[in-house]
Amino acid sequence: MPHKTAKTVAKATGSKATASKVTASKIPAKAAAKTAAHKPAAPKAAKPVAAAPRVEEKKVLTQRQGFKTNEFVVYPAHGVGQILAIEDQEIAGAKLELFVINFMKDKMTLRVPTAKVANVGMRKLSEPALVKRALETLKGRARVKRTMWSRRAQEYEAKINSGDIVAIAEVVRDLYRSESQPEQSYSERQLYEAALDRLSREIAVVQHSTETEAVKEIESQLAKSPRRGAKTETEAGAEGDAEGEGDDVDTEGDAAVEDEAA
Repeated sequence: MPHKTAKTVAKATGSKATASKVTASKIPAKAAAKTAAHKPAAPKAAKPVAAAPRVEEKKVLTQRQGFKTNEFVVYPAHGVGQILAIEDQEIAGAKLELFVINFMKDKMTLRVPTAKVANVGMRKLSEPALVKRALETLKGRARVKRTMWSRRAQEYEAKINSGDIVAIAEVVRDLYRSESQPEQSYSERQLYEAALDRLSREIAVVQHSTETEAVKEIESQLAKSPRRGAKTETEAGAEGDAEGEGDDVDTEGDAAVEDEAA
């Protein structure tokens, strides 16, 4: 009996030890659970929706290329115009943001998608330094290539429609005729007046003057340019006679129609 009692005591002691181990293994888990329950909740991550307006605003500003309402801009095919408004329109089921540009002298209003301004070459007005450079260009010697007039006319038209103020000034310089020089042909005169109109409009807006004052400034600069040599004038006259003015007018008319259709 004493032997059995000792075994029973030993078994009881072993059971208690096992129970202690089990209890000990469970305590950390409970303590961890309690600790986690008492910890302050982590702040929730910011919702991505909050950043959306900034991204959208940045996208709109990038799309508009920095152009604003009431600002004067240069549209290569038409010259200087003013942005009257920025409006949204739905075209063929797609929503488009458009610049509404008014060309007062031409009595024309143009709507240009804001996403296409870079493609069409629309730009801000030239800086005063660039305007000064264009005026200096007018004082240079005229450079007339010894090629057929039709090819030169196309080059002049390309420069006028490029929107580059210095390139337009080069056309004005090359086609200018003083009173002592031979008269211009009809096609030459038309190109000269188109280039002069584009140049004077931009200079007037940049310098906050009238177009009449701008034209006078341009003509005063042209008066300082060296006169063309007799050889150049003779060659130009011979080329004009050989090619025929009637053909020039028809060619330019076709080109103008193509530009408008494009």
